[in-house]
Amino acid sequence: MNIKVSIQGYEGSFHQMAAIKFFGPAVEVIPCDTFQQVIKIASSADSSGGVMAIENSIAGSILANYNLLQRSSLTITGEIYLQIDQNLLVNKGVRLEDIREVHSHPMALQQCFEFLEKHTWKLVEKEDTALSAKHIHQHKSKHIAAIASTLAAELFDLKIISPNIHTMKNNYTRFLILQRDGHSKIAVDPDKASVNFHTDHSKGSLAKVLTKIADAGINLSKLQSFPIPGSDFKYSFHADLEFDSMHQFETVIESIKPITKYLKIYGVYKNGKIK
Repeated sequence: MNIKVSIQGYEGSFHQMAAIKFFGPAVEVIPCDTFQQVIKIASSADSSGGVMAIENSIAGSILANYNLLQRSSLTITGEIYLQIDQNLLVNKGVRLEDIREVHSHPMALQQCFEFLEKHTWKLVEKEDTALSAKHIHQHKSKHIAAIASTLAAELFDLKIISPNIHTMKNNYTRFLILQRDGHSKIAVDPDKASVNFHTDHSKGSLAKVLTKIADAGINLSKLQSFPIPGSDFKYSFHADLEFDSMHQFETVIESIKPITKYLKIYGVYKNGKIK
């Protein structure tokens, strides 16, 4: 059975690279314009799931995507940390001195500003890095370059005229693998989980939950607060927990249930780790 997953962006995007890294080179991707569409298709019978960026080591959390996750019925079955390497791509035969314009997503242009400011090129913002690469290939552009991934260069038969032009060399994006019931891939020896909870908001109630987690020897690798709509500034919390065994995780969940008003487990999976 072919695995098809929804991704935000186009073929050649970093989302596709994350999908390949998790599912293997045979995975098919369903490109989506928005993250909302990624969730919608991942929740339908048209796909085996979805791949969604959730945070970046420089830009931080993508808060809107945490809200999408909270409203969905999808399960986190894995995660991928992908190093974001930006490259200057041109059609074959184009030289550096031939370039007059550089096209890419605004964030990619920003990530490569130190390299770009050394030149007098016109910078043109586009909706997607991979789409920029596709367009210069389609139009056989002789004076336009794109900033995109190595995968985009491969897919659209472009030359990497300047590799790794991003300023911050240790730039990673964390992607979640989301699947619906029946397609969930059970991780072997899971050691990480994502949960959402809120307390009764009494004095010290959050501290009690965090103390239970710490006393269990579990690493709280992320804690993100979100206002509860209509609650006059009361908050729910997204927590990523790293543990040694399922017994350890299950024990701490049982210990915090009595001191939380709401608790949802988004998924138990294998820690992606930065390599």
